[in-house]
Amino acid sequence: MWVVAFHFHFTAMSGVTEVVGVLGPLITSGALGVDLFFVLSGFVIAHTYLASMGPALHVGTTARFVWARFCRMWPVYALVFHLFGLWLLARLVLGSDGVIAFQGVQPIVSVGQWVQQLLMVQMWNNKFLDGASWVGPTWSISAEWLAYLLFPVAALVFFRLRNLPLLVLGAGAVALMLPIASAYATAGDPYYEWSWAVRILCGFGAGVLVHLVVRRLPRTEPVRRVASTTAWLLPLLMAVGLYCGQFVAPGFGGVVIVGFPVLVGALALADRGPAMVLSRPTLVQGGKVSYSLYLVHIPMFEILWLAQAYVPALRGGILGHLVALAVIVATYPVAAAAFRWVEEPARRRLRRIGAPRRTVPSTVEAFRAARESAGIPDARSHGDSRGHRDAHTDPGYVPPAPRHAAGPTRQPTLAAALVSAQRRRPTHRADTWGAFERTGQVRATILHAGSE
Repeated sequence: MWVVAFHFHFTAMSGVTEVVGVLGPLITSGALGVDLFFVLSGFVIAHTYLASMGPALHVGTTARFVWARFCRMWPVYALVFHLFGLWLLARLVLGSDGVIAFQGVQPIVSVGQWVQQLLMVQMWNNKFLDGASWVGPTWSISAEWLAYLLFPVAALVFFRLRNLPLLVLGAGAVALMLPIASAYATAGDPYYEWSWAVRILCGFGAGVLVHLVVRRLPRTEPVRRVASTTAWLLPLLMAVGLYCGQFVAPGFGGVVIVGFPVLVGALALADRGPAMVLSRPTLVQGGKVSYSLYLVHIPMFEILWLAQAYVPALRGGILGHLVALAVIVATYPVAAAAFRWVEEPARRRLRRIGAPRRTVPSTVEAFRAARESAGIPDARSHGDSRGHRDAHTDPGYVPPAPRHAAGPTRQPTLAAALVSAQRRRPTHRADTWGAFERTGQVRATILHAGSE
Protein backbone atom coordinates (compact mmCIF):
# COMPACT_ATOMS: atom_id res chain seq x y z
CA MET A 1 0.00 0.00 0.00
CA TRP A 2 2.93 2.32 0.69
CA VAL A 3 4.29 1.73 -2.82
CA VAL A 4 0.82 2.20 -4.35
CA ALA A 5 0.42 5.54 -2.57
CA PHE A 6 3.90 6.57 -3.72
CA HIS A 7 3.09 5.90 -7.37
CA PHE A 8 -0.34 7.53 -7.14
CA HIS A 9 1.16 10.77 -5.86
CA PHE A 10 2.44 11.43 -9.40
CA THR A 11 -1.18 11.98 -10.48
CA ALA A 12 -1.49 15.62 -11.51
CA MET A 13 -4.52 16.71 -9.45
CA SER A 14 -5.04 19.42 -6.88
CA GLY A 15 -6.39 16.99 -4.28
CA VAL A 16 -3.36 14.73 -4.56
CA THR A 17 -1.05 17.73 -4.27
CA GLU A 18 -2.80 18.87 -1.10
CA VAL A 19 -2.55 15.44 0.51
CA VAL A 20 1.13 15.20 -0.34
CA GLY A 21 1.63 18.70 1.07
CA VAL A 22 0.30 17.49 4.43
CA LEU A 23 1.90 14.04 4.63
CA GLY A 24 5.04 14.96 2.71
CA PRO A 25 7.81 12.35 2.75
CA LEU A 26 5.55 9.78 4.38
CA ILE A 27 4.19 9.35 0.85
CA THR A 28 7.00 10.59 -1.37
CA SER A 29 9.39 8.12 0.28
CA GLY A 30 7.14 5.18 -0.54
CA ALA A 31 9.81 3.66 -2.78
CA LEU A 32 11.36 2.45 0.49
CA GLY A 33 8.55 -0.08 0.59
CA VAL A 34 10.42 -2.10 -2.02
CA ASP A 35 13.49 -2.28 0.21
CA LEU A 36 11.31 -3.31 3.14
CA PHE A 37 9.94 -6.09 0.95
CA PHE A 38 13.47 -7.26 0.06
CA VAL A 39 14.31 -7.62 3.76
CA LEU A 40 11.04 -9.40 4.47
CA SER A 41 11.58 -11.70 1.49
CA GLY A 42 15.04 -12.73 2.68
CA PHE A 43 13.63 -13.46 6.14
CA VAL A 44 10.75 -15.58 4.84
CA ILE A 45 12.86 -17.55 2.34
CA ALA A 46 15.47 -18.29 5.01
CA HIS A 47 12.76 -19.28 7.49
CA THR A 48 11.31 -21.73 4.98
CA TYR A 49 14.34 -23.14 3.17
CA LEU A 50 17.64 -22.41 4.93
CA ALA A 51 17.55 -25.45 7.23
CA SER A 52 17.02 -27.84 4.31
CA MET A 53 19.26 -26.15 1.71
CA GLY A 54 22.05 -24.83 3.92
CA PRO A 55 23.93 -28.01 4.84
CA ALA A 56 24.77 -29.03 1.26
CA LEU A 57 23.98 -28.19 -2.34
CA HIS A 58 21.73 -30.81 -3.93
CA VAL A 59 20.43 -30.66 -7.47
CA GLY A 60 17.00 -32.02 -6.58
CA THR A 61 16.45 -29.69 -3.64
CA THR A 62 17.66 -26.70 -5.63
CA ALA A 63 15.45 -27.55 -8.60
CA ARG A 64 12.39 -27.90 -6.36
CA PHE A 65 13.13 -24.56 -4.69
CA VAL A 66 13.58 -22.70 -7.97
CA TRP A 67 10.47 -24.30 -9.43
CA ALA A 68 8.42 -23.36 -6.36
CA ARG A 69 9.53 -19.72 -6.60
CA PHE A 70 8.83 -19.67 -10.36
CA CYS A 71 5.33 -21.03 -9.76
CA ARG A 72 4.77 -18.31 -7.19
CA MET A 73 6.00 -15.39 -9.26
CA TRP A 74 5.47 -16.06 -12.94
CA PRO A 75 1.79 -16.83 -13.73
CA VAL A 76 0.15 -13.55 -12.71
CA TYR A 77 3.27 -11.65 -13.77
CA ALA A 78 3.01 -13.13 -17.26
CA LEU A 79 -0.67 -12.19 -17.49
CA VAL A 80 -0.19 -8.57 -16.44
CA PHE A 81 2.97 -8.19 -18.49
CA HIS A 82 1.29 -9.43 -21.69
CA LEU A 83 -1.86 -7.38 -21.21
CA PHE A 84 0.13 -4.22 -20.56
CA GLY A 85 2.45 -5.12 -23.43
CA LEU A 86 -0.57 -5.02 -25.77
CA TRP A 87 -1.43 -1.62 -24.31
CA LEU A 88 2.09 -0.34 -25.04
CA LEU A 89 1.99 -1.79 -28.54
CA ALA A 90 -1.33 -0.09 -29.23
CA ARG A 91 0.06 3.25 -28.05
CA LEU A 92 3.15 2.73 -30.18
CA VAL A 93 1.08 2.05 -33.29
CA LEU A 94 -1.69 4.58 -32.74
CA GLY A 95 0.29 7.34 -31.07
CA SER A 96 2.27 10.05 -32.79
CA ASP A 97 4.68 11.35 -30.14
CA GLY A 98 6.61 8.17 -29.31
CA VAL A 99 5.53 8.27 -25.68
CA ILE A 100 4.03 4.91 -24.80
CA ALA A 101 4.41 4.84 -21.01
CA PHE A 102 4.63 7.33 -18.15
CA GLN A 103 8.29 6.64 -17.52
CA GLY A 104 11.27 8.95 -17.69
CA VAL A 105 12.92 6.64 -20.24
CA GLN A 106 10.57 4.94 -22.67
CA PRO A 107 10.67 1.12 -22.66
CA ILE A 108 11.75 -0.63 -25.85
CA VAL A 109 9.06 -2.77 -27.47
CA SER A 110 10.82 -5.52 -29.43
CA VAL A 111 10.97 -9.30 -29.65
CA GLY A 112 14.24 -9.39 -27.73
CA GLN A 113 12.81 -7.27 -24.95
CA TRP A 114 9.69 -9.41 -24.89
CA VAL A 115 11.83 -12.51 -24.29
CA GLN A 116 13.74 -10.81 -21.48
CA GLN A 117 10.56 -9.57 -19.84
CA LEU A 118 8.98 -13.00 -20.21
CA LEU A 119 11.90 -14.67 -18.43
CA MET A 120 12.04 -11.93 -15.77
CA VAL A 121 15.69 -11.14 -16.56
CA GLN A 122 15.26 -7.65 -18.01
CA MET A 123 17.26 -5.99 -15.22
CA TRP A 124 20.28 -8.24 -15.43
CA ASN A 125 21.94 -6.28 -18.23
CA ASN A 126 20.68 -2.83 -17.23
CA LYS A 127 22.58 -0.47 -14.96
CA PHE A 128 19.54 1.72 -14.25
CA LEU A 129 15.84 1.16 -13.63
CA ASP A 130 14.41 3.63 -16.12
CA GLY A 131 12.85 2.03 -19.16
CA ALA A 132 14.11 -1.44 -18.29
CA SER A 133 10.67 -2.95 -17.60
CA TRP A 134 7.47 -2.63 -19.59
CA VAL A 135 5.52 -2.59 -16.31
CA GLY A 136 7.66 -0.16 -14.34
CA PRO A 137 7.65 -1.77 -10.86
CA THR A 138 8.55 -5.22 -12.22
CA TRP A 139 12.23 -4.25 -12.09
CA SER A 140 12.09 -5.48 -8.50
CA ILE A 141 10.60 -8.80 -9.60
CA SER A 142 13.53 -9.31 -11.96
CA ALA A 143 15.86 -8.45 -9.07
CA GLU A 144 14.02 -10.82 -6.74
CA TRP A 145 14.24 -13.61 -9.30
CA LEU A 146 18.02 -13.13 -9.35
CA ALA A 147 18.12 -13.40 -5.55
CA TYR A 148 16.15 -16.66 -5.69
CA LEU A 149 18.56 -18.16 -8.21
CA LEU A 150 21.54 -17.16 -6.06
CA PHE A 151 20.00 -18.33 -2.78
CA PRO A 152 20.92 -22.06 -3.04
CA VAL A 153 24.61 -21.11 -3.12
CA ALA A 154 24.28 -18.24 -0.64
CA ALA A 155 22.47 -20.59 1.75
CA LEU A 156 25.67 -22.63 2.12
CA VAL A 157 27.41 -19.54 3.52
CA PHE A 158 24.56 -18.23 5.68
CA PHE A 159 23.97 -21.67 7.19
CA ARG A 160 27.56 -21.77 8.42
CA LEU A 161 27.16 -18.38 10.04
CA ARG A 162 24.21 -19.49 12.16
CA ASN A 163 26.22 -20.03 15.35
CA LEU A 164 27.94 -16.65 15.37
CA PRO A 165 27.15 -14.44 18.38
CA LEU A 166 23.71 -12.86 18.13
CA LEU A 167 25.22 -9.39 18.39
CA VAL A 168 27.43 -10.08 15.36
CA LEU A 169 24.51 -11.39 13.29
CA GLY A 170 22.27 -8.46 14.26
CA ALA A 171 24.98 -5.91 13.56
CA GLY A 172 25.64 -7.58 10.22
CA ALA A 173 21.97 -7.27 9.24
CA VAL A 174 21.97 -3.55 10.00
CA ALA A 175 25.37 -3.05 8.34
CA LEU A 176 24.08 -4.53 5.07
CA MET A 177 21.59 -1.65 4.87
CA LEU A 178 24.31 1.01 5.22
CA PRO A 179 25.27 1.21 1.51
CA ILE A 180 21.70 2.19 0.63
CA ALA A 181 21.33 4.47 3.65
CA SER A 182 24.56 6.28 2.79
CA ALA A 183 23.21 7.02 -0.69
CA TYR A 184 20.19 8.67 0.89
CA ALA A 185 22.41 10.62 3.28
CA THR A 186 24.77 11.91 0.59
CA ALA A 187 22.67 12.15 -2.58
CA GLY A 188 19.12 11.94 -1.29
CA ASP A 189 18.35 9.03 -3.60
CA PRO A 190 19.91 5.57 -4.02
CA TYR A 191 20.09 5.88 -7.79
CA TYR A 192 23.43 5.09 -9.34
CA GLU A 193 24.86 2.41 -11.62
CA TRP A 194 23.74 -1.04 -10.51
CA SER A 195 22.06 0.38 -7.42
CA TRP A 196 19.19 -2.04 -7.99
CA ALA A 197 21.60 -4.95 -7.43
CA VAL A 198 22.89 -3.38 -4.21
CA ARG A 199 19.33 -2.93 -2.96
CA ILE A 200 18.26 -6.53 -3.57
CA LEU A 201 21.46 -8.25 -2.43
CA CYS A 202 21.87 -6.15 0.72
CA GLY A 203 18.18 -6.17 1.65
CA PHE A 204 17.72 -9.89 1.01
CA GLY A 205 20.92 -10.76 2.86
CA ALA A 206 19.89 -8.60 5.82
CA GLY A 207 16.61 -10.51 6.00
CA VAL A 208 18.46 -13.84 6.11
CA LEU A 209 20.68 -12.63 8.96
CA VAL A 210 17.63 -11.44 10.88
CA HIS A 211 16.19 -14.91 10.56
CA LEU A 212 19.36 -16.37 12.08
CA VAL A 213 18.92 -14.04 15.05
CA VAL A 214 15.21 -14.70 15.52
CA ARG A 215 15.53 -18.48 15.37
CA ARG A 216 17.95 -18.47 18.31
CA LEU A 217 16.19 -16.03 20.59
CA PRO A 218 14.11 -17.73 23.31
CA ARG A 219 10.38 -17.05 23.19
CA THR A 220 10.32 -15.81 26.78
CA GLU A 221 8.00 -13.15 28.10
CA PRO A 222 10.73 -10.45 28.31
CA VAL A 223 11.77 -11.12 24.69
CA ARG A 224 8.20 -10.94 23.45
CA ARG A 225 7.56 -7.78 25.45
CA VAL A 226 10.63 -6.00 24.08
CA ALA A 227 9.84 -7.15 20.54
CA SER A 228 6.24 -5.93 20.81
CA THR A 229 7.36 -2.55 22.12
CA THR A 230 9.91 -2.24 19.31
CA ALA A 231 7.33 -3.26 16.71
CA TRP A 232 5.10 -0.27 17.43
CA LEU A 233 7.74 2.23 18.54
CA LEU A 234 10.11 1.77 15.58
CA PRO A 235 7.56 2.67 12.83
CA LEU A 236 6.78 5.87 14.72
CA LEU A 237 10.47 6.75 14.94
CA MET A 238 10.84 6.02 11.23
CA ALA A 239 7.92 8.29 10.40
CA VAL A 240 9.50 11.07 12.48
CA GLY A 241 12.83 10.43 10.78
CA LEU A 242 11.28 10.66 7.32
CA TYR A 243 9.46 13.86 8.19
CA CYS A 244 12.39 15.56 9.91
CA GLY A 245 14.93 14.37 7.37
CA GLN A 246 13.55 16.76 4.77
CA PHE A 247 14.77 19.68 6.88
CA VAL A 248 18.33 18.30 6.75
CA ALA A 249 18.46 17.65 3.00
CA PRO A 250 16.08 16.36 0.32
CA GLY A 251 15.73 12.61 0.68
CA PHE A 252 17.89 12.46 3.80
CA GLY A 253 15.09 10.75 5.73
CA GLY A 254 15.74 7.59 3.73
CA VAL A 255 18.45 6.70 6.24
CA VAL A 256 15.66 5.13 8.32
CA ILE A 257 16.14 2.13 6.04
CA VAL A 258 18.70 0.79 8.55
CA GLY A 259 15.79 0.01 10.87
CA PHE A 260 14.03 -2.35 8.45
CA PRO A 261 15.85 -5.52 9.61
CA VAL A 262 15.08 -4.64 13.24
CA LEU A 263 11.42 -4.06 12.39
CA VAL A 264 11.05 -7.40 10.60
CA GLY A 265 12.72 -9.24 13.46
CA ALA A 266 10.59 -7.48 16.06
CA LEU A 267 7.37 -8.35 14.23
CA ALA A 268 8.48 -11.98 14.03
CA LEU A 269 8.93 -12.16 17.80
CA ALA A 270 6.10 -9.87 18.97
CA ASP A 271 2.86 -11.24 20.38
CA ARG A 272 0.94 -7.97 20.79
CA GLY A 273 0.60 -4.54 19.25
CA PRO A 274 1.13 -4.23 15.46
CA ALA A 275 1.88 -7.94 15.19
CA MET A 276 -1.63 -8.78 16.40
CA VAL A 277 -3.17 -6.19 14.09
CA LEU A 278 -1.29 -7.57 11.09
CA SER A 279 -2.37 -11.12 11.97
CA ARG A 280 -6.07 -10.36 11.61
CA PRO A 281 -7.76 -12.30 8.78
CA THR A 282 -8.48 -9.19 6.71
CA LEU A 283 -4.88 -8.04 6.72
CA VAL A 284 -3.58 -11.58 6.21
CA GLN A 285 -5.74 -11.77 3.10
CA GLY A 286 -4.33 -8.41 2.07
CA GLY A 287 -0.86 -9.87 2.40
CA LYS A 288 -1.81 -12.72 0.10
CA VAL A 289 -3.17 -10.28 -2.48
CA SER A 290 -0.22 -7.87 -2.18
CA TYR A 291 1.84 -9.40 -5.00
CA SER A 292 -1.01 -9.06 -7.48
CA LEU A 293 -1.68 -5.55 -6.15
CA TYR A 294 1.94 -4.64 -6.82
CA LEU A 295 1.57 -5.81 -10.41
CA VAL A 296 -1.81 -4.37 -11.41
CA HIS A 297 -1.74 -0.89 -9.88
CA ILE A 298 0.61 0.78 -12.37
CA PRO A 299 -1.28 -0.45 -15.47
CA MET A 300 -4.48 0.89 -13.92
CA PHE A 301 -2.82 4.22 -13.10
CA GLU A 302 -1.43 4.43 -16.63
CA ILE A 303 -4.94 4.19 -18.05
CA LEU A 304 -6.09 6.98 -15.71
CA TRP A 305 -3.13 9.19 -16.59
CA LEU A 306 -3.70 8.75 -20.32
CA ALA A 307 -7.40 9.51 -19.90
CA GLN A 308 -6.51 12.69 -18.01
CA ALA A 309 -4.23 13.74 -20.86
CA TYR A 310 -7.13 13.64 -23.34
CA VAL A 311 -10.12 14.49 -21.11
CA PRO A 312 -9.62 17.81 -19.24
CA ALA A 313 -12.60 17.12 -16.96
CA LEU A 314 -10.66 14.27 -15.36
CA ARG A 315 -7.79 16.52 -14.27
CA GLY A 316 -9.75 18.19 -11.48
CA GLY A 317 -13.16 19.05 -10.15
CA ILE A 318 -15.58 16.70 -8.45
CA LEU A 319 -15.73 14.29 -11.39
CA GLY A 320 -11.99 14.05 -11.77
CA HIS A 321 -11.39 13.43 -8.08
CA LEU A 322 -14.15 10.83 -7.88
CA VAL A 323 -12.75 8.96 -10.87
CA ALA A 324 -9.23 9.09 -9.42
CA LEU A 325 -10.50 7.87 -6.05
CA ALA A 326 -12.42 5.06 -7.75
CA VAL A 327 -9.31 3.96 -9.63
CA ILE A 328 -7.08 3.77 -6.56
CA VAL A 329 -9.78 1.95 -4.58
CA ALA A 330 -10.42 -0.44 -7.49
CA THR A 331 -6.81 -1.64 -7.45
CA TYR A 332 -7.58 -3.92 -4.51
CA PRO A 333 -10.59 -5.82 -5.94
CA VAL A 334 -8.77 -6.19 -9.25
CA ALA A 335 -5.75 -7.58 -7.41
CA ALA A 336 -7.99 -9.86 -5.34
CA ALA A 337 -9.57 -11.21 -8.52
CA ALA A 338 -6.13 -11.79 -10.06
CA PHE A 339 -5.06 -13.67 -6.93
CA ARG A 340 -8.27 -15.71 -6.74
CA TRP A 341 -8.56 -16.68 -10.39
CA VAL A 342 -4.99 -16.57 -11.73
CA GLU A 343 -2.17 -16.41 -9.20
CA GLU A 344 -3.19 -19.09 -6.72
CA PRO A 345 -4.82 -21.63 -9.11
CA ALA A 346 -1.90 -21.39 -11.54
CA ARG A 347 0.63 -21.78 -8.73
CA ARG A 348 -1.04 -24.94 -7.47
CA ARG A 349 -1.30 -26.50 -10.91
CA LEU A 350 2.28 -25.75 -11.78
CA ARG A 351 3.46 -27.11 -8.44
CA ARG A 352 1.64 -30.37 -9.14
CA ILE A 353 3.51 -30.68 -12.43
CA GLY A 354 6.87 -30.57 -10.73
CA ALA A 355 5.90 -32.47 -7.57
CA PRO A 356 7.26 -36.04 -7.38
CA ARG A 357 4.67 -38.76 -6.94
CA ARG A 358 5.43 -40.73 -3.82
CA THR A 359 3.67 -43.77 -2.45
CA VAL A 360 4.09 -44.66 1.21
CA PRO A 361 3.76 -48.41 1.81
CA SER A 362 1.33 -49.53 4.50
CA THR A 363 2.45 -51.42 7.57
CA VAL A 364 1.20 -54.70 6.07
CA GLU A 365 2.97 -54.10 2.76
CA ALA A 366 6.22 -53.27 4.55
CA PHE A 367 5.89 -56.42 6.70
CA ARG A 368 5.27 -58.65 3.67
CA ALA A 369 8.20 -57.09 1.83
CA ALA A 370 10.45 -57.91 4.78
CA ARG A 371 9.19 -61.52 4.78
CA GLU A 372 9.80 -61.90 1.06
CA SER A 373 13.33 -60.53 1.39
CA ALA A 374 13.95 -63.16 4.08
CA GLY A 375 12.68 -65.96 1.79
CA ILE A 376 9.54 -66.71 3.84
CA PRO A 377 6.63 -67.75 1.55
CA ASP A 378 3.35 -65.86 1.71
CA ALA A 379 0.41 -67.99 2.87
CA ARG A 380 -1.82 -66.38 0.23
CA SER A 381 0.33 -67.70 -2.60
CA HIS A 382 0.01 -71.33 -1.41
CA GLY A 383 -3.73 -71.63 -1.28
CA ASP A 384 -4.74 -70.70 2.25
CA SER A 385 -7.27 -73.39 3.20
CA ARG A 386 -8.43 -71.81 6.41
CA GLY A 387 -11.32 -70.01 4.77
CA HIS A 388 -9.95 -66.49 5.40
CA ARG A 389 -10.80 -63.69 2.97
CA ASP A 390 -7.80 -62.42 1.02
CA ALA A 391 -6.97 -60.37 -2.05
CA HIS A 392 -7.51 -63.42 -4.33
CA THR A 393 -11.10 -64.08 -3.27
CA ASP A 394 -12.23 -60.53 -2.49
CA PRO A 395 -10.77 -57.58 -4.43
CA GLY A 396 -12.10 -55.15 -1.81
CA TYR A 397 -10.40 -56.95 1.05
CA VAL A 398 -8.01 -54.89 3.16
CA PRO A 399 -5.75 -57.11 5.28
CA PRO A 400 -5.55 -56.26 8.96
CA ALA A 401 -2.42 -54.77 10.43
CA PRO A 402 -0.18 -57.21 12.32
CA ARG A 403 -1.12 -57.57 15.93
CA HIS A 404 2.39 -56.69 16.98
CA ALA A 405 2.41 -53.36 15.14
CA ALA A 406 2.83 -50.19 17.10
CA GLY A 407 0.09 -47.56 17.03
CA PRO A 408 -0.44 -44.07 18.41
CA THR A 409 -1.46 -45.52 21.76
CA ARG A 410 0.17 -48.95 21.64
CA GLN A 411 3.73 -50.20 22.04
CA PRO A 412 5.06 -52.98 19.78
CA THR A 413 4.74 -55.61 22.54
CA LEU A 414 5.66 -58.77 20.60
CA ALA A 415 8.59 -57.11 18.88
CA ALA A 416 9.76 -55.82 22.24
CA ALA A 417 9.48 -59.34 23.66
CA LEU A 418 11.61 -60.65 20.81
CA VAL A 419 14.29 -58.05 21.48
CA SER A 420 14.17 -58.78 25.19
CA ALA A 421 14.54 -62.51 24.60
CA GLN A 422 17.46 -62.03 22.27
CA ARG A 423 19.22 -59.74 24.75
CA ARG A 424 18.82 -62.10 27.71
CA ARG A 425 22.19 -63.46 28.80
CA PRO A 426 21.89 -67.03 30.22
CA THR A 427 24.32 -68.29 32.85
CA HIS A 428 24.57 -71.96 31.78
CA ARG A 429 23.85 -74.24 28.83
CA ALA A 430 20.28 -75.21 29.88
CA ASP A 431 19.27 -71.55 30.09
CA THR A 432 20.89 -70.93 26.73
CA TRP A 433 18.73 -73.63 25.11
CA GLY A 434 15.62 -72.27 26.87
CA ALA A 435 16.28 -68.74 25.69
CA PHE A 436 16.73 -70.04 22.15
CA GLU A 437 13.37 -71.82 22.28
CA ARG A 438 11.63 -68.72 23.65
CA THR A 439 13.13 -66.59 20.90
CA GLY A 440 11.88 -69.06 18.29
CA GLN A 441 8.40 -69.03 19.79
CA VAL A 442 8.21 -65.24 19.74
CA ARG A 443 9.45 -65.12 16.16
CA ALA A 444 6.90 -67.73 15.07
CA THR A 445 4.12 -65.77 16.79
CA ILE A 446 5.10 -62.59 14.92
CA LEU A 447 5.21 -64.38 11.56
CA HIS A 448 1.84 -66.01 12.23
CA ALA A 449 0.35 -62.62 13.13
CA GLY A 450 1.65 -61.18 9.88
CA SER A 451 0.17 -64.00 7.79
CA GLU A 452 -3.27 -63.27 9.19
